Amino acid sequence: MIKGGVTHIAVATDHVIESFRNDLWPGYKTGEGIDPDLLAQFPLLEDALTAAGLVVWPMVEFEADDALAAGAAAAARDARVDRVIICTPDKDLAQCVTGTRVVQLDRRTRVTRDETGVIQKFGVPPASIPDYLALVGDAADGYPGLKGWGAKSTAAVLAKFGHLESIPADWNQWHVNASSAGALAATLAAERDRAFLFRTLATLRTDIDLFDDVDRLAVE
Repeated sequence: MIKGGVTHIAVATDHVIESFRNDLWPGYKTGEGIDPDLLAQFPLLEDALTAAGLVVWPMVEFEADDALAAGAAAAARDARVDRVIICTPDKDLAQCVTGTRVVQLDRRTRVTRDETGVIQKFGVPPASIPDYLALVGDAADGYPGLKGWGAKSTAAVLAKFGHLESIPADWNQWHVNASSAGALAATLAAERDRAFLFRTLATLRTDIDLFDDVDRLAVE
């Protein structure tokens, strides 16, 4: 990235693979099962990045994804910033994409997604990604979503209503192409509280104070 001309960089790490979300949902991801040899490399990575002159955000109470979300939001508020690129393939970071100003880059596939790209991939705009993940679940983070709510049916409903609280209880009002709409509505009614909990798990925090001036992220 530096060779490619990036002028400001920060790297977020999960210094501890647990966060406040583990108190909300017992099945949320932890460091259990991760190879100890891999875990032992995390502090070394942080030290090496710092020694190279890069800003590192080692997260303890929050997650690395929260830091990326908060950092991207803070950088985007600075009029001097041309573009913010979030380098991760994680689908929960899609909620941070804003137009063409804040984009998501999967460096493995070299695919960059702006807001249009997020809609093309998930069928919903960035603002609906937490609702989307609440319904379909996120196995990587350890919450299952709601039974019967697949990617296509979820996208169809949220593309029309946007957020969980806007979905009518009466599925006849949905007017979407979902053959199992009645069953989906029944599941949502029965597990409404769980859906909102999962949305809280999926919603990244942008209120973390990481830096007071974007120039602090300048590559030396």
